[in-house]
Amino acid sequence: MVLIAPSLLAADLGHLQQQVATVENAGADWLHFDIMDGHFVPNLSYGPEMVRQMRQLSKLFFDVHLMVENPLNFLPMFSNCGADMITVHTEATDNIPAIIHYLKEHHIKISLSIKPHTPVDVLVPYLPDIDNILIMTVEPGFGGQGFIKEMLPKIERTAKLIRNTNITIEVDGGINVQTAQDCIASGANVLVAGSAIFKNPDPAKIIEQLKHCGEFNG
Repeated sequence: MVLIAPSLLAADLGHLQQQVATVENAGADWLHFDIMDGHFVPNLSYGPEMVRQMRQLSKLFFDVHLMVENPLNFLPMFSNCGADMITVHTEATDNIPAIIHYLKEHHIKISLSIKPHTPVDVLVPYLPDIDNILIMTVEPGFGGQGFIKEMLPKIERTAKLIRNTNITIEVDGGINVQTAQDCIASGANVLVAGSAIFKNPDPAKIIEQLKHCGEFNG
């Protein structure tokens, strides 16, 4: 089953409550929060208060993606604001074990992310302890970028590594109906889509189409 995770980075913040309700009613499974610090990536977004306020408005699974330097320092502020899962970049820290320990203690699902040029094999030591792998299919930091098709073999490699586990493979960047089909065929089962959903006049229709991509690919 393919899960759809609309990215609020592309949402209209002036009508955020309405837009979240629209995607929730349309069958979205997760909400994806891109947390950016202006250092790890050259952009700023929002903080834990945004997640906390949205938690009061939505029952969806909250997928909090930390694109920040020293992510261990950010965990306390995001572990009590309603996050169901927190994603940390392997490139942002040399202390993944401490992050895993902290999230386990706080009963938050554990996700690790890799940028386009980071090999999948860096994740191997942590596979017994994580719930999700987020493969960036663009360089992180800005929405609306084009999908990097060279990431498809990386998705396939990841799918082989996690065979016979419950780890999900999430893809983020340039996801639309066309690229979603290739990602699903390669082994992805969680699709983060921002512009394709929120910049479309009919977000519900796009979510339905993305879900059908998953059905088509089995």
